[in-house]
Amino acid sequence: MTYCVGLLLDEGMVLLSDTRTNAGLDNISTYRKMFIYEDPGERVIVMMTSGSLSVTQTTIARLDEAVHAIDAADRGSIMTCETMLQVAEMIGQTLSDVRVEIASKMSRASESASAAMIVAGQRRGGAMRMFLIYPEGNFIEATKDTPFLQIGEHKYGKPILDRVVRPETSLQDARKAALLSMDSTLRSNLSVGMPLDLVTVRAGACRIEEQRRIDANDETFQEMSLAWSQALRDAFTKIAI
Repeated sequence: MTYCVGLLLDEGMVLLSDTRTNAGLDNISTYRKMFIYEDPGERVIVMMTSGSLSVTQTTIARLDEAVHAIDAADRGSIMTCETMLQVAEMIGQTLSDVRVEIASKMSRASESASAAMIVAGQRRGGAMRMFLIYPEGNFIEATKDTPFLQIGEHKYGKPILDRVVRPETSLQDARKAALLSMDSTLRSNLSVGMPLDLVTVRAGACRIEEQRRIDANDETFQEMSLAWSQALRDAFTKIAI
């Protein structure tokens, strides 16, 4: 399984994903689930994936092939779309096509193939936008009322986001909220695991501001996790009923 979360704020965007993929307790692997396409100052697109690895890898491979094709400008790609809405539509169509193709092959073995994606980005002159794309290719968009999107094992990390994250939340606080959301998920679900991939994008910059890989020995993350656990214990003991 996996956990990916994206926060859309007035100041910018924060995106965080784990890297664990498992097909049973004795078959655990590490695969990157965050993919970045960037023309600094002109366009930045970040995609995060969950679900069937064969579906997500094939989808990313086809999108990447279109980006780097010799005739990319003529055939179209996510790096030539005029708006982020068109980017989401292209990714959704590709994901849907791949899912149907792979599902038809797997149906012979009575297995299913499904995947979802978070797509976020901005092009110069356009607004920052973030979408959750479903296996069928349709999508929903992050809004002022719901400024974050999650895929995968989202239930453990959702409470802190509900309580803390607002459009006016600073990038620094949103970054902390995303990491604490992931920490809660790591503690409660063994199918989500490190290392983590973290990216921040400042509004209007159209480039990656921070890109970081966080492993299990990261001292800053460990200190934050311990501090959060202690803060929860302290708050619990102070509440009277």
